[in-house]
Amino acid sequence: MAYKDEQLNEEKVFKDPVHRYVHVKDRVIWDLISAAEFQRLRRIKQLGTSYLTFHGAEHSRFNHSLGVYEIVRRILFNFEGREHWNKEQRLLCLCAALLHDLGHGPFSHSFEKVFKLDHEEFTRKIILGNTEVNHILQRVDKGFPQKVADVINKTYEDKLVISLISSQIDADRMDYLQRDAYFTGVSYGHFDMERILRVMRPLEDQVVIKSSGMHAVEDYIMSRYQMYWQVYFHPVSRSAEVILSKILHRAKDLYQQDYTFSLKPTHFLSFFTGDVSLEDYLRLDESIVLYYFQMWADEADPILSDLCVRFTNRKLFKYIEFNPNLQMEEWMELYSLFEKAGMDPEYYLVVDSSSDLPYDFYRPGEEGERLPIHLLMPNQELKELSRQSDIVESISGKKRTDHKLYFPMDFVEALPDDEPEKARIETLLGLSQEK
Repeated sequence: MAYKDEQLNEEKVFKDPVHRYVHVKDRVIWDLISAAEFQRLRRIKQLGTSYLTFHGAEHSRFNHSLGVYEIVRRILFNFEGREHWNKEQRLLCLCAALLHDLGHGPFSHSFEKVFKLDHEEFTRKIILGNTEVNHILQRVDKGFPQKVADVINKTYEDKLVISLISSQIDADRMDYLQRDAYFTGVSYGHFDMERILRVMRPLEDQVVIKSSGMHAVEDYIMSRYQMYWQVYFHPVSRSAEVILSKILHRAKDLYQQDYTFSLKPTHFLSFFTGDVSLEDYLRLDESIVLYYFQMWADEADPILSDLCVRFTNRKLFKYIEFNPNLQMEEWMELYSLFEKAGMDPEYYLVVDSSSDLPYDFYRPGEEGERLPIHLLMPNQELKELSRQSDIVESISGKKRTDHKLYFPMDFVEALPDDEPEKARIETLLGLSQEK
């Protein structure tokens, strides 16, 4: 029997708090789960710094990746025998679902911004490089790794396959919304996924939803909207991200200034120089990063030491509502006052903005255009979701942005009362009204 068709003697199951069980029967999937690069995802948290806000959010990208695989497996089971579905694509879909997050690094998005990296590019490098994952995929077919990479990169010729893991209603989102809601303990991310899976239908270039399932999809869209504002953009989690980013910036700046670290930052050297090999990337996970943060807490550099103590012991920055587009003069004055008061504003005065577009309809030519969700009407006609749903129409195409200004309240309070800058800083930050 060809490797791609090989089945395990007995189905393996992973007990899962969200989907109850994750079922594995394909030898290829079982081997991929055992690969070193996939096991590494156990050491990367799904929600980055959110565990400092929601203490249950300790789940990993390993959990999530298994969940996305399981949802796609269930979708494909329902697709069997349907028109427009090519069963020869089954294994490709399952592998792409399982491996879609393979390239995420520690504290993913903050880390990427500081070192100008792209986790999708590293996903591609892992799948196509000299890795255990690549060797397993090559056993299916020499061209199979490239196909998997193309699906994840959204360049594969069959758009239906891509839409299963990358669209406005895909297995990736359906898993992380429910999983993140479960582990953070909030109620917003719950929706009737079983209903959605039952009404999904394959067409030539996308998955569509039977119109009878519209209300379940409305619930899904609103769940996503609420999760972004209540969990993903939570200001306390963002405060931790700000400090994390500033630690990495400070360490990089010190290295470029030939600063002598007490503990040589071996795992970070190629990141500091911008020449990151795949091997270096795979060696760095969150346990390593946190170890360095603990060591750097004792560094001679006061800024690096302070920031690491703050992150490690959850002594986070406070925040106020602050729109830099409307308050530029206040921002410039605060920047100057912080400098005079001995608080480096590059590290201790940070504007952070978050924005989200909960649902978008198709607007040709727009950057980052998104294929909308289509409903399949009883007469087989397709209708775009927001044209049928008043709820979805009310938030369609509406980008919401939130701005916060982060600063160390303890430093401001510790300034001597006779320090000329203190009163003005407190006034600008709105702290004087609280006294």
